Amino acid sequence: MDGTFADGVVRVGGDARQRFYDAHGYGRPLDRNRIELAPVEAAHLLSRGDLDAVVDASASVSRSTSDSGSDTGGDRLGFRAFLARTGTALRFTVYKDLRDRGFYLSPARPEWPGVDGGDPRAAEGVGDEDATGDTPPADFVVYPRGKGPWDDVVAHRIRVVGERRGVAAASLGGAVVAIVDEDGELTYFETDATPEIGADDAAGDRRGQRDAGADTDLPGSVDVDLLEDRVVCYEAAEALYESRFYGQRLFGRNADSGPLQLSLVEAAYLAQRGVLAVDPEAVVDRAHDVEGERFDRRLRVYAALRGRGVVPKSGFKFGADFRVYRTFSDVDSLEHSADLVRVVGPDHTVAPRDLSLDVRLAGGVRKRMVFARTAVNGRIGWLSVARITL
Repeated sequence: MDGTFADGVVRVGGDARQRFYDAHGYGRPLDRNRIELAPVEAAHLLSRGDLDAVVDASASVSRSTSDSGSDTGGDRLGFRAFLARTGTALRFTVYKDLRDRGFYLSPARPEWPGVDGGDPRAAEGVGDEDATGDTPPADFVVYPRGKGPWDDVVAHRIRVVGERRGVAAASLGGAVVAIVDEDGELTYFETDATPEIGADDAAGDRRGQRDAGADTDLPGSVDVDLLEDRVVCYEAAEALYESRFYGQRLFGRNADSGPLQLSLVEAAYLAQRGVLAVDPEAVVDRAHDVEGERFDRRLRVYAALRGRGVVPKSGFKFGADFRVYRTFSDVDSLEHSADLVRVVGPDHTVAPRDLSLDVRLAGGVRKRMVFARTAVNGRIGWLSVARITL
């Protein structure tokens, strides 16, 4: 049985609907038992020997099409030639893997089974930076095991990415990213654009930028020294450190008294709220000298996290901006931090290799990897990423 390749799809006639769509969930049905296949689906059927060849109608100057949908002109392509001509090797790797795992799946194209609207550009390989809309771009929709395109139930939206191709962070969330490395090995990452972080709402983000949120009983006008890259506090250490986990003991973590050293991001946050007797602009200026304009983004995320009722601390030892404690009552009963947060710009492009390193490290220390995208309008876009086994 042959198919005809034209206008970006492969059409197959005869009893194709019964053999391929009804029995195994390939393609989408047309009239007279014909079906329409995406190139990756046709490549899979060619690799299995279920299709003998695909006739490339675009290569024929003049052709006539029979009632079965098979073309009498054009190049007759086997698996090897068809894969090369359509450039579907990357998607084929993921498609076959998911089929081998027992899933039925469809290309994420408008009017295709399982797709509600969707963004056709991802399925056609258009760059991530062009994707818009609330639905993240995807290459495939995957149905739960035992379900198919006729059940109208989708388990995963799959995004296919090669290890050397960056992905716009803004285009992620709500999809599983399938990264294909240079050896053809696959790693799946689940992304979530609405991860639960403390109060888990935009109001918490705004509250953190306006005031001290839950820190309503903090002292005021505490005398401090602004040093080269930190602030040292000799007063109110109990109220700041023991009860709210601001700073660290200057005499070491085992010290139960003495002055407190605050990071510049902690000091700027507290100074802006009148807790410290130091000019907030002086702290911010010092921070700009130390780390540049990136400090403003980190301060914004720090404030948002505090506004959500969680406790952010330095994530340096984990290669992140912050480690986050979701619950906190006092220092003595401190539990392990739950999240690692990396602060990025609004147009940040995620390199698959860096993403793999971040998620691997976070998972190795039993933490969740979260990215915080800071926009110029003050909004923060949160994105959690975790490795997933399908």
